[in-house]
Amino acid sequence: MIESMAGWERIVAKWPVSKIVCFFRILPAEHVISPIRGVHLLRLVQFRAVLVTATIILSTATPALSRPVDTAVLRPTVTTVPSSIVIGFVGGFVSHDNLHHGPVRLAQRIQRYSPKDTYVAVFENRRRKSAYDTVMRLIDIDHDGNLSDEEKTRARIIVFGHSWGAAAAVLLARDLQKSGVPVLLTVQVDSVAKLWQNDSVIPGNVAEAVNFYQPHGILHGRPKITAADPAKTEILGNYRIDYKKNPVACTDESRVERFFTPGHMQSECDPHLWSVIENMLRDRLSSPGISPETTAAATTTAAQPQP
Repeated sequence: MIESMAGWERIVAKWPVSKIVCFFRILPAEHVISPIRGVHLLRLVQFRAVLVTATIILSTATPALSRPVDTAVLRPTVTTVPSSIVIGFVGGFVSHDNLHHGPVRLAQRIQRYSPKDTYVAVFENRRRKSAYDTVMRLIDIDHDGNLSDEEKTRARIIVFGHSWGAAAAVLLARDLQKSGVPVLLTVQVDSVAKLWQNDSVIPGNVAEAVNFYQPHGILHGRPKITAADPAKTEILGNYRIDYKKNPVACTDESRVERFFTPGHMQSECDPHLWSVIENMLRDRLSSPGISPETTAAATTTAAQPQP
């Protein structure tokens, strides 16, 4: 018996694309939702529609997702306590090591040019618990299984993501808040929350947060994020990017993505946008603090802030 939407997602995520499409196309809605208790009918119908759209897109992208890549730079072996931790999340059902996607390419570049003791890793958005466990293990300097106040305050953590992965970045920061662990920066790119998630409010353990979004298409990002505690969290900006006015050529995406979600697709492959994000991350990894003026100068060239 499936008791929650999160449990439902984990089961569906393990199915092959063909099985998901057949299941949600053939079965009536009342048969699909009958095992699930306490969830509103309308939300489940919406969830089914989103899954069908996503799986149709995935069915055309599967060959690209299955290509082998070198993952050594994304999952380094840590022999010393890292000076900084950078966690990225991919969107959709994308694999953490697929170099055709923006978060993975960014992680590779950060790994290459950041200080050698920086830990960089990318996770699927549904592997948030694994990301949390990794962070907690890395900042536990004496490996006693308990974090001291000193170990928590020494943590330098940056989290970023695209689409569902952007929402996962906020949720990971929220998980870390419960353990009293601070986060330097969260970066959301065309953030799309699942039906039971909230990616709009940044928790008070985050020092800085920035949001990039595009407003067009079936899938489009959240236009505004706010701070749960403005005294503790600075929202660097909600930056709107219009790919209808300034389109970006994407070479690895499928025809279905180009037709149904062109703006969302371009937000993931936009080299200028990801370069701006890379500079933001590298500045924070190399310096203890960055002024708002420096961030504003970098982001103004990429997008327009939401009034």
